Amino acid sequence: MGRRSLRKPDSSISLSRHFKTYDELPNPWRPEALFGRIAPLEIEVGSGKGLFLRGAAAARTDADFLGIEIREKYAQFAAAGLAKRELNNGVVVHGDGLKLFAELLPDATIAAVHVYFPDPWWKKRHKKRRVFRESFMRDIQRVLATGGELHFWTDVEEYFRTTLELLAQVTRLEGPFEVAPREAEHDMDYRTHFERRTRQHGEAVHRARFVKTQ
Repeated sequence: MGRRSLRKPDSSISLSRHFKTYDELPNPWRPEALFGRIAPLEIEVGSGKGLFLRGAAAARTDADFLGIEIREKYAQFAAAGLAKRELNNGVVVHGDGLKLFAELLPDATIAAVHVYFPDPWWKKRHKKRRVFRESFMRDIQRVLATGGELHFWTDVEEYFRTTLELLAQVTRLEGPFEVAPREAEHDMDYRTHFERRTRQHGEAVHRARFVKTQ
């Protein structure tokens, strides 16, 4: 599916609260330094244009949402969407999500991890670049609080199947639990922009939810 070019964020919008580089993150980890409060924290790895972050932050003001995106222009675009709507419970980081999990996040502190439509790296020699690798899966299990959830969606059946098999091998997360699709109530009523494109083209989306119970 073709993609439209990404428009530049409105230069009049200040991103100082909603956009951070990896080096600007608190170390040792203190999420209250980013959000100005202590609240349940959910993290999205690979935020793209930020549709999930905007929707979740607006719908659930009692929680904080941190997106991490390796492409700077997309991270800035997503941050601008939060800033424009004054959603102060959302922040976007330009950086490597795997590094964030491995180096900064303490044990048992995250309410949910969201990974939607990660790059499938189609070629066999490139599959080692997939975000779902053993080290990341172990870090997800480590950082999730008891009762915390992992949400994973993809349009690639092979990626979905192999990821679920690997999760079963290297983690003790409960699942996968089925996630039923729902009808969109308006044109942008989707979890992510990629889900919107996929479903509007009549293609399947594979969804799973896992829970840390111990």
